[in-house]
Amino acid sequence: MESVLLILSVIILLCVLANRFSNKFGMPVLLLFMLLGIAFGVDGIFGVEFDNYNLTGRVCSVALAFIMFYGGFGTKWSAARPVAVKSVLLSTLGVVMTALLTAAFCIWVLKFGPVEGFLVGAVLSSTDAASVFSILRSKKLSLKDGTASMLEIESGSNDPIAYMLTVIGISMAQNSSKSPFMLILSQIVVGVVVGVIVAYAAQYIMRKTDILTEGIDTIFVVAVVLISYALPIIFNGNGYLSVYLTGIILGNSKISNKNNLVHFFDGVTNLAQITIFFLLGLLATPHMMPGIVLTSVLISVFLLLVARPVTIFTLLAPFKASLGQCGLVSWAGLRGASSIVFAIEIMSQKMVLGHDIFHIVFMVALMSVAIQGTLLPVVAKKMNMIDENSDVLKTFNDYQEEETMTLMRMYIPKGHNWENKLISDVTMPTGSLALMIKRAGETVIPKGNTRIMAEDSVILSVPAYHGKSDIQLEEITIDKNHEWNKKSISELELPENILIAVIKRGEENIIPSGHTVIQENDVVIVYK
Repeated sequence: MESVLLILSVIILLCVLANRFSNKFGMPVLLLFMLLGIAFGVDGIFGVEFDNYNLTGRVCSVALAFIMFYGGFGTKWSAARPVAVKSVLLSTLGVVMTALLTAAFCIWVLKFGPVEGFLVGAVLSSTDAASVFSILRSKKLSLKDGTASMLEIESGSNDPIAYMLTVIGISMAQNSSKSPFMLILSQIVVGVVVGVIVAYAAQYIMRKTDILTEGIDTIFVVAVVLISYALPIIFNGNGYLSVYLTGIILGNSKISNKNNLVHFFDGVTNLAQITIFFLLGLLATPHMMPGIVLTSVLISVFLLLVARPVTIFTLLAPFKASLGQCGLVSWAGLRGASSIVFAIEIMSQKMVLGHDIFHIVFMVALMSVAIQGTLLPVVAKKMNMIDENSDVLKTFNDYQEEETMTLMRMYIPKGHNWENKLISDVTMPTGSLALMIKRAGETVIPKGNTRIMAEDSVILSVPAYHGKSDIQLEEITIDKNHEWNKKSISELELPENILIAVIKRGEENIIPSGHTVIQENDVVIVYK
């Protein structure tokens, strides 16, 4: 037992070093985890014989569930809303189109059987959330026209559809009497219902009760993830769809200690990614790959140059998406862990197949992550899709800038001990900063040598209060598609618990009134 633990710890440490190597040389770290698994495998340096598809499938499925939950939990709905329709189209109809096009290619060109062709198309129809999230974050790819949010939602939500197609394909291969329509219906309905119910039940417990003490909330959410994934499967539902919906609802809820949850699940999902890609590499048998190299290359080329572009341009053209956006979204259709996990699901059924679907899909995913993943930043730059004025991290719920500032207004009456003193000479509250001074209807941006006068109102930023009531300030950047753009504050009909405190416009800080009109590129600070 101790030797097993020692080996596991060494593997994790090697993966940590691989992460550092990836950052230095620009190679996707997930690819290095996979190559490390191959190095430990039967044809590698250490020669470990491991061929348990069933165990690997179970472990990787649970790990993938945590990745999908965190994908939903980290998706900021306010940033994603403008591209939500396009993203959902890509993750549903786009998956089906990609699966059918790839299946047709496998059947008519590569001479696969109809069921095997459909199975290959099904498992390769989704993009990989782990790969897309990892590359967007690690390379800090800030993309124009909401493209980063579109890719995040698509890759996070298309696995359930691909899994559903895989289940249908397995049912066809086994000559099951179950109706495909009823399979689809149960997968979607049960998955959605369970995901929503579990999410709102968890939200109620976290917001309205005092059951959870500090530190226990992370354990509670782990249990929520496992329930959300396992419960629908018992009733023939889609566990991946359920856990993703649970993540979206909880991630966009006002729950306490969200920052702690983000840091915890960031570590959990990193471990999940290491586990999945290492196990997939360990399970692979390189000496069997020469026989399927040509088939894998042809499928990869077809996906990259035909199936994915045809799907993307067909679905995004009605939205008048730019050529650059369509091209980049096409290139960013990375195949990865989810496709291989679904292929393992097929292999664990022990069906008689004419082709080695696992190794075909493994090699397609390996080439996709290696080539498309490595070149994604280059392609984004060549297609002029890099947004230098944005930050991709703002599309994730774990972006911390929104919760770092709370404002306090200090009125300075005559005789106050700050009167006639320089900003640099007064003792500010710990951690605070003077942002502006309101003086006789004017706004003064203070410096260290600015003198405070009687009847000034000094606006201070102070450390935010984080309590159970979750009172805070949030920064909202207004783009051209935001619903507040070009509207006065009096037109917004804000809820009673929301107040617009400050509008940052360039270098100017505006204390708004009801007549103040919000403009594009404003940063609106909302008090909740």
